[in-house]
Amino acid sequence: MKGLILSGGKGTRLRPLTYTRAKQLVPIANKPVLFYGVEAIVAAGIRDIGVVVGDTREEIQAALGDGARFGARITYIEQDAPRGLAHAVLISEKYLRGEPFVMYLGDNVIADGITALVDDYRRIGCNSQILLAKVPNPSQFGVAELEAGRVVRLTEKPKEPKSDLALVGVYMFDDSIWDAVKSIQPSARQELEITDAIQWLVDHGKTVHPHLVSGWWKDTGKIEDMLEANRIILDTFTARGCDNLGADCRVEGKVVVEPGARLERASVRGPAVIGAGATVRDAFVGPYTAIGPDCLIDRCEIENSIVLEASRLERIPVRIADSLIGKNVRIHPGLERPRVHRFLVGDNSEIGLV
Repeated sequence: MKGLILSGGKGTRLRPLTYTRAKQLVPIANKPVLFYGVEAIVAAGIRDIGVVVGDTREEIQAALGDGARFGARITYIEQDAPRGLAHAVLISEKYLRGEPFVMYLGDNVIADGITALVDDYRRIGCNSQILLAKVPNPSQFGVAELEAGRVVRLTEKPKEPKSDLALVGVYMFDDSIWDAVKSIQPSARQELEITDAIQWLVDHGKTVHPHLVSGWWKDTGKIEDMLEANRIILDTFTARGCDNLGADCRVEGKVVVEPGARLERASVRGPAVIGAGATVRDAFVGPYTAIGPDCLIDRCEIENSIVLEASRLERIPVRIADSLIGKNVRIHPGLERPRVHRFLVGDNSEIGLV
């Protein structure tokens, strides 16, 4: 069995962060989202993994390499433009044909990995297995309708969903998928939809097994989802690296202090992680915060946030919360108060100066 990870796409919902990096490499709990998918596939006993890449190929390839660090063998498959999930499958035929495979969307994170799901697929021997989860906003996902436990209809982002069962970003297929992806037509948004391909399998008598996900899963395409995934993963951590902190520091709960990080007159309340080489000085780091490597947190307070590597937060007078702060960012007070106010003010206005 092989793996296929989709790592193209432009990450428009995470802009401006994704103007300068692939969305799949934005870290959650100080680990790129994409790494969680690779590790989950390898843990399921799959070593040969194809990675579909687009404009950010060089960055993805630099991060994953040949896969040896994960115990995998990675092959890169180039997609000229985001043309839909089924198109990503179609262009991977040469690499995948002849073996069943698991397709994993590179910006998804799933609790407890996929080992049990892959074992389930192998045991059942069906043509395809899809993962489903109940969601409060099904119109934002591909949606499946079931009758007597069987998949009867799939619709991509329906305006009026007839089900609250969304497709989670993991799919399993055998060679019957090739006829499906070659038979469907582009959707209204000019993409080959994986929902249409799976519907083709259903309509042609193939067995599509639905598996309802009992644990959490996150599509990390939005900042709110990134922060929620960060909270969930940090909650699984065990405290470490806190043994040799000075008496002037206070650490509570699940706090990970990575090698080379320094705490000086700091208070950290977990779950939280302080990245390698980071410095937290005269500051408070609150729950559900991931401070990246080589960051400086100086005389400020922050909670429920992700700060990427080498960023500096200095002398911020109000608490920072619910934030995703990019790489090499510096946030600090201005050097001096403005000496001149200039206004262009409309009729019937009121301005209060503080």
